[in-house]
Amino acid sequence: MSVKVGFIGTGSMGGALIRGIVKGNADGKYKLFAYDINRDALDQLARETGLTPCGSNIELVCSSDIIFLAVKPRYAKAVLEEIGNVLGSKILVTIVVGLPISWYKDILGHKTRVVRTMPNTPALVGEGVALVCFDGTQSPQEKESIMELFGYSGKAEELEEGLMSEVTALTGSSPAYVFMFIEAMADAAVRSGIPRDKAYRFAAQAVLGSAKMVLETGKHPGELKDMVCSPAGTTIEAVSELEKAGFRSAVIRAMEECARKAREISKQ
Repeated sequence: MSVKVGFIGTGSMGGALIRGIVKGNADGKYKLFAYDINRDALDQLARETGLTPCGSNIELVCSSDIIFLAVKPRYAKAVLEEIGNVLGSKILVTIVVGLPISWYKDILGHKTRVVRTMPNTPALVGEGVALVCFDGTQSPQEKESIMELFGYSGKAEELEEGLMSEVTALTGSSPAYVFMFIEAMADAAVRSGIPRDKAYRFAAQAVLGSAKMVLETGKHPGELKDMVCSPAGTTIEAVSELEKAGFRSAVIRAMEECARKAREISKQ
């Protein structure tokens, strides 16, 4: 029998996870349902993926065993108040940034079964990373299913809730920093005469290859950096300029501010 999985919200993140599940769900283990206030977008996604569109949040919850909450933080409370009477013992998996498990239980009741997660947008291309925090009410089989659902879009790892705000800066928001880095590299390349389309492609591939070296060699990033920096060479000149501009400290400060904002959201 298939596990029924519903998505409240099918925007960038929800849509990415849905597409990942569809690609990996060749054996039909999971049956997908979704609801979104944008009916045209929902119907288009249904045609693309074969999921079952629902006419309301309540219909979706009644149709599903596991419910993914994929809405903006400002809409979360209204959705929870709407579905509270029909949620029962079903599992609520939230990808809403910043809101702790206790916040959901205060609204829905302390017997509510909640899984807090932090995925990221590279899930769109099957290279996402999702950090998952369980509230202790899920069985081993249920935990395995949830990790598998996220695994269809990349990697999934369990993490204690106390670190979820901090990891927002490390995985949830970090694609934006990387995109800025690629854009800046491409701008410099264009300035030197390289065509824009090639500049973006070359810069992105360089970042992709570098990340893969960190993951596959197991070497410290500093060691890999030293391997590129020949004495009196071109790379050490570039590294020197980045250090003068405070490259590392700027990244660290940005991540600290990102985590601070995530903690602020959780308190609100």
